[in-house]
Amino acid sequence: MKQISLFFTVLLSAILGAGIALGIYHNFFIPQSQSNFQNTNQPFVQTGFGNPDPANPTFSPQSISFVEAAKRATPAVVSIQTFGNPALMSNRQQNSMEDLFRDFFGQQMPDRNQNNGEVRMGSGSGVVIQKEGYIVTNNHVIENATRIDVVMNNQKSYTAELIGTDPSTDLALLKIKADEELTVIPFGNSDNVQVGEWVLAVGNPFELTSTVTAGIVSAKARNINILRRNDGLGVEAFIQTDAAVNPGNSGGALVNVNGELIGINTAIASTTGSFAGYSFAVPTEIVKKVVTDLREHGIVQRGLLGVQIRDVTAELSKELNLSVVRGIYVAGVTERSGAIEAGLEKGDVIIEVDGVQVNTSAQLQERIARKRPGDKVKVVYLRNGKERNTNVELKNRLGTTKLITNEAGELMKIGTLGIEIQNISPEEATKIGMTGVKIATIEKGKFKEAQVPEGFIITHIDKEKVESSADVIRLLEGKTGGVLIEGFHPTGRRGFFAIAM
Repeated sequence: MKQISLFFTVLLSAILGAGIALGIYHNFFIPQSQSNFQNTNQPFVQTGFGNPDPANPTFSPQSISFVEAAKRATPAVVSIQTFGNPALMSNRQQNSMEDLFRDFFGQQMPDRNQNNGEVRMGSGSGVVIQKEGYIVTNNHVIENATRIDVVMNNQKSYTAELIGTDPSTDLALLKIKADEELTVIPFGNSDNVQVGEWVLAVGNPFELTSTVTAGIVSAKARNINILRRNDGLGVEAFIQTDAAVNPGNSGGALVNVNGELIGINTAIASTTGSFAGYSFAVPTEIVKKVVTDLREHGIVQRGLLGVQIRDVTAELSKELNLSVVRGIYVAGVTERSGAIEAGLEKGDVIIEVDGVQVNTSAQLQERIARKRPGDKVKVVYLRNGKERNTNVELKNRLGTTKLITNEAGELMKIGTLGIEIQNISPEEATKIGMTGVKIATIEKGKFKEAQVPEGFIITHIDKEKVESSADVIRLLEGKTGGVLIEGFHPTGRRGFFAIAM
């Protein structure tokens, strides 16, 4: 009897022990996702910040999807292949281009081993911005190209027409005649972009088509001194991101999480030509203005304030005994400019333009770059520590408030060169067999020193075709060194002139 009782006692203990062991194993060793979430359709979001807590989710990169933004943007980003003749480029142009591309863009340089005159110069990206075939890219992508091919996302290829370029912002506008319906990226407002916001870079790095990378906006209105120009018209107010950008991305799209275009990828900060952590894009509020001008006028209508400027740093404030350490110091005022007419003087500190605070030269340039000649801007400035305001009427690079047009017969005076130019009439174009620009008058200046006669018709500048007065202004502004002018004398005889700028 005692043996039977002992047997049942041991058996009951074993059963209880097994039950306890199974309970412990079930509660502590089986993953919760297998036991509690087997039948649920709710997605599990891993926060990456400590233990998962479905009841109190935490924001993380893993919880963000870029799929829809990529689908929206990728079909509108194209590959651009450029071809040219190295013989048409001076050694100075080749060296400066190689230095610039290697340091910032990593662009592929011309392959000079080909036997024919036209060689492949490089590749980049572009963005379709209108269904009519307009494509925006970087000026440095297509500079000096004699042929520009555009390869669509579906691998169809077209030869593009160059509508116009703007070296001041490193932008260019192309147009293709497509036999298909083009996908367009909608424009976003770059003013609304916030530091810390997620963005996508879409382009063709290393000729890897339709590549998408993600990052955040790490700064705005960044000046990195890559558009250095002797005329001071370079506009740098880049959106800085850490989205990976490499050679071939230049001219591609920077889009927000809604798939809206907020910038054109332009440069990288690198000592090797490859991505090293930061990339830079031209904001769309500048892009929209530039491409509209190029489409409507063939040249950017640049409204100029007429001041030489410096950022107010702690050192400059101490050196000049300024009352503030903010704003932009006016180091000089141009004669006959809108600034001098509005009462601005050397020593003033500009702190606001059209209701927007400006603390760097890049911020000031970005605000002014959106304007055209004849526009008025409200400027708030400090003089001797006291706040003042004035309205400045912006002028063009010729010193007037008129828009620069391409109408035949309209005179444009380039005071710095001592010449007045005008587009030739259709009859004159027929006579010489091509378009050109006539030098109507010549006063004291570089052209007179080179003995260029009045009435001379310019057809090419440094081997680039001249079709309008806008082309002459664009090709000559900021030039240094020797410039080759080709065209026809009033008698119809062909002429060439080398002008030292």
